[in-house]
Amino acid sequence: MPQQDGSMHLGTRLRKLINERRGLLVPGAGNALAARVIEDAGFEAVYLSGAGLTNQFYGIPDLGFISLNDVAAHTAAIRDVIGLPLIVDIDVGFGNAVNVHHTIKVLERSGANAVQIEDQAMPKRCGHFAGKTIISKEEMCGKIKAAVDARIHDDFLIIARTDARTINGLDDALDRAQSYAQAGADMTFIEAPESVEEMKLIAAQTYCPQFINIVIGGKTPSLPLKDLSEMGFGIVLYANAALQGAVRGMTNALDHLKKTGELKEDPALVATFAERQSVVKKEDFDALEKKFS
Repeated sequence: MPQQDGSMHLGTRLRKLINERRGLLVPGAGNALAARVIEDAGFEAVYLSGAGLTNQFYGIPDLGFISLNDVAAHTAAIRDVIGLPLIVDIDVGFGNAVNVHHTIKVLERSGANAVQIEDQAMPKRCGHFAGKTIISKEEMCGKIKAAVDARIHDDFLIIARTDARTINGLDDALDRAQSYAQAGADMTFIEAPESVEEMKLIAAQTYCPQFINIVIGGKTPSLPLKDLSEMGFGIVLYANAALQGAVRGMTNALDHLKKTGELKEDPALVATFAERQSVVKKEDFDALEKKFS
């Protein structure tokens, strides 16, 4: 898909949406099919989730197993099938500042409009898991500067995440986030706040728009979008809502099949055959076949 929306670059559109600080609601996708479903549902942006990719592609936990090649391939696949701004989770950037510089070049070419990079030490782990460790603030600032230097388009956005809240407390997380913005990040993301009061304090930061991650069943309280919008968050992420919904859907359909030995086009259990073909735009390929035959 093109990186232009009429006359507006998709990264420029994303920056505009974030700067409205109205709580842009962004679901995560682990693959191109999920990204298509998100676009068809009417959302304004898509987030390629590192956890979702790890869970869906490899069937293992979010413990730092994915590679730059994995992320670049999924980024390109998603870009080919959606016309929305695409935010890509790059974990720790796949190495040091030099590696981050390379990572940004690869992912911008692959079709990303923004990346989210975090200050965990390698190997990273889900922000809502125990046992995280973080690098120094100075090292992370170097990674952010490398990311800014590597981007081609000024509206390829750098979202800097800190996992310091769980390790050192909120004050250190707030200090790190502000330093990351000063290093060039366009948006900051304090992972895993544990109360509404902490969320309000994070959202009130004025140096750049703020990002909140609502992990279903995680450490951060789940609030209505209206409340998060009123707080002033730039993005409200549900990174793995689609994944968790898909797991439940698969479980229900397969349990029914195992118990009964039969599964029909029951809309309470499965998408119809026609719906499945519609999601993958089979009619477009039929038109191409007709055009070139």
